[in-house]
Amino acid sequence: MGTVFGTGSGMVEKRGKALWLTHVCMIIAIAFICFPIYLAFVASSVQQSELVKPPMPLLPGSHLFENYKEALFTGINAPVWKMLMNSMIMGMGIAIGKIIISLLSAFAIVYFRFPFRGVFFWLIFLTLMLPVEVRIVPTYEVVANFGMLNSYSGLILPLVASATATFLFRQFYMTVPDELAEAARIDGARPMRFFFDILLPMSRTNIAALFVILFIYGWNQYLWPLLITTDPEMNTIVMGIKQMIPSGDDLRNWPVIMATALLAMLPPVLVVVVMQNLFIKGLVDTEK
Repeated sequence: MGTVFGTGSGMVEKRGKALWLTHVCMIIAIAFICFPIYLAFVASSVQQSELVKPPMPLLPGSHLFENYKEALFTGINAPVWKMLMNSMIMGMGIAIGKIIISLLSAFAIVYFRFPFRGVFFWLIFLTLMLPVEVRIVPTYEVVANFGMLNSYSGLILPLVASATATFLFRQFYMTVPDELAEAARIDGARPMRFFFDILLPMSRTNIAALFVILFIYGWNQYLWPLLITTDPEMNTIVMGIKQMIPSGDDLRNWPVIMATALLAMLPPVLVVVVMQNLFIKGLVDTEK
């Protein structure tokens, strides 16, 4: 008994050391990642003269609210609140649009019988090989001909199709037992009733996981908004930050730029924090 107890204690001790080492490594990694963000926060709380004069301060200054107020309501090229709103509308529109189209297209491919069903699915899947950069010229021409330049519809509609989301929802629908569809049919449920009452609630965690990914995808778009917006009022926050960066010998208000950069991080971080439980469950849960 003594030998067994001793061996077990040694195993617990080894596991305890390994756990302690893992936490130390995790803390170091988090500190390494967060240090630049902390420096940006410090830079957003001081005056320009304090920032350009070495050494750079490592403690927050007294101009935090002043700099953030200037960034939000005045900005450099446009008020940051307006650019944040544009990015929020674009990110939400792209995420919701992609999810709705993907849900319906995957539902049609899995549960409806029509000629060349498999061909249509693989044609959708092959669009993964044609990113926006490849088809950007004809897409721009179509958007311009429809008069959607400098508009939210022009920012959102060309990016709402998603082969990846369609593929993921198709794979999920194929795991749903056929007995559910058969039972719904016997009960007299129409296809869309089956979709809204059974499939949609079962897809909740998948939708949440995809929403987080697709919202961040839409929020970080730069090239497409840069092409179709010429009005500063339609600038997204990513465009705004790029335009704030000085070129050559230009001198810009770096505290306001740092405040803008931190404000641009908040909405994606809030989306991840609010939806993290559903996001993780949607990625790892296999019990449908």
